[in-house]
Amino acid sequence: MSGEADSRALREIAAGARAAQIFALDTEFMGEGRYRTLLCLIQLAIPDVDAMGERIELIDPLAGDLDGGPLAQILAESGVRVVVHAGRQDIALLRRRLGTEVKGVFDTQVAAGFAGFGAQSSYEALLAEVLGVRVSKSASFTRWDARPLTAEQRSYAREDVVHLLELSAELERRLEALGRLEWALEECAALESSSDERDVETVFERLPRVRSLSATARPVARELVAWREELAEREDRTVQSVLSDAALMEIARRAPDSRPQLERIRGANSVRRRAADVLEAVRRGRARPPEPAPRLPRVHAPRSDDAPLIALSEALVRARARDAGIAYELIAARAELQAIVASRRSGSNEPDVRTLRGWRRELVGEELLELLSGRVSLSVRDGGVRADARGDAI
Repeated sequence: MSGEADSRALREIAAGARAAQIFALDTEFMGEGRYRTLLCLIQLAIPDVDAMGERIELIDPLAGDLDGGPLAQILAESGVRVVVHAGRQDIALLRRRLGTEVKGVFDTQVAAGFAGFGAQSSYEALLAEVLGVRVSKSASFTRWDARPLTAEQRSYAREDVVHLLELSAELERRLEALGRLEWALEECAALESSSDERDVETVFERLPRVRSLSATARPVARELVAWREELAEREDRTVQSVLSDAALMEIARRAPDSRPQLERIRGANSVRRRAADVLEAVRRGRARPPEPAPRLPRVHAPRSDDAPLIALSEALVRARARDAGIAYELIAARAELQAIVASRRSGSNEPDVRTLRGWRRELVGEELLELLSGRVSLSVRDGGVRADARGDAI
């Protein structure tokens, strides 16, 4: 594999994808021991009319002289469909590595959930069930960052895309027949903004028990998070190997101003060589204004007597999912049903949950609100669940 050869292949693949208005992709990557996951291989497939099949290319993103511009361009073209399977991580990696947007995603795992298969169906399972094709996967946990790749690795990588276009075409055909294609595409569109970028504010807010910190300790913790992120990125290490969350929180609480005070904190041994940097981050935090924890929006907690209504709601959602041939997991989670029931009980505004948005609301969300308001009732007839209008609301 060479950057020059791969760059030439990318140009040809991009031209073929643009002509066909579709291509398939997958990636291999490694995240162990790194600050960010390393993109190690890109697998691409396009229809090949001349060969009566597909053209598949394995592209090495670790090649220093690789020109990824052609791939970035077709990823961002709304008129070209990008076929992936469980592609959230693939899209996030390519967006960061190539500095591009991604449009026109069709994820076969997502699509399968709308075609009567499980919401988390594996690629191998779908190939077997939809196409009657069986593949053997044997190299998933190898060192994808090592070069040269072995014949086994290359064969494994090719298998990830060799039937992907055929699978997507069959799933699209089935979804068209079911009238569910637009719903699946709406769900796939959410993947286009997938990102693995690390935001300091988000990392800070996800610290364990961060809301228990005092107003003076919060700015210290924020400075420590920023210092830890910068060092981990510079040295390409995991943040926990620099300083664990537990030790960071304890340093923020105690705000040491000397090396001996820092060394008495459990878990701070990992930063002994960088004690001066840690103490400087603490000093910056102490110099900032106190920062009380923001008030959380009021959330109506579920009560034990909500359980029957939650169960009733789940029964309706599962019935409509079955009727539509859509995986239940794509429509609602128990926490979302709890939030809907609690809001109805309290008479508050509708909660911002996916069950009450877009195609989900069309499928069952509106009916669920009617049920909880007492305007419809459920009955079981002919082996199915039927909603009947009631004269008076409860």
